[in-house]
Amino acid sequence: MRFNLLARRITLAPALGLAIALTVVACSSSSSTSASSGSSSSAASSPVSSSAPASSSSSRAPSNSGAVAQITANWEAFFNGKTPAAKKISLLQNGQLFASIITAQAGSGLASSAGAKVTKVVLDSSTKATVTYDITLNGSTALANQTGTAVYQGGIWKVGDVSFCQLLKLENGGTAPSVCSSIG
Repeated sequence: MRFNLLARRITLAPALGLAIALTVVACSSSSSTSASSGSSSSAASSPVSSSAPASSSSSRAPSNSGAVAQITANWEAFFNGKTPAAKKISLLQNGQLFASIITAQAGSGLASSAGAKVTKVVLDSSTKATVTYDITLNGSTALANQTGTAVYQGGIWKVGDVSFCQLLKLENGGTAPSVCSSIG
């Protein structure tokens, strides 16, 4: 009996640590949250637009190859520990609903070494895709073959809020924040 309890703790401790790291990864940014345009630009600093001319009123998704490229770039940017909180909010479906969570977790030292590597994107429709990805820490895979949903919202492919809530639920021991109950 005592051995089983000890074995369970040993097994659950890394899983809990990984769950916390995943949410920090998803919610983190560099210690600077200002929108400084003087810093160097990278693909992670802004949503990738499709090959078609950008239009904020456009509800039409880019071509298949353009959509896959945009989903990959935006998904990886969202999980990149160096992406500012404001940019993460813009890359998350209904991101403004999660602004306080993302901002509260910004700046973690662990998060700055975090990232994601998209391994597969399947377009389910013109506004929804299934994304397979790995969570990385310091460039090494920490959690492989995760599945999430990307959605086309406001002319941009974004990380689905349901996917983000799954990570938040994992971090919080099975309980999702109340904002997750308000999403579809």
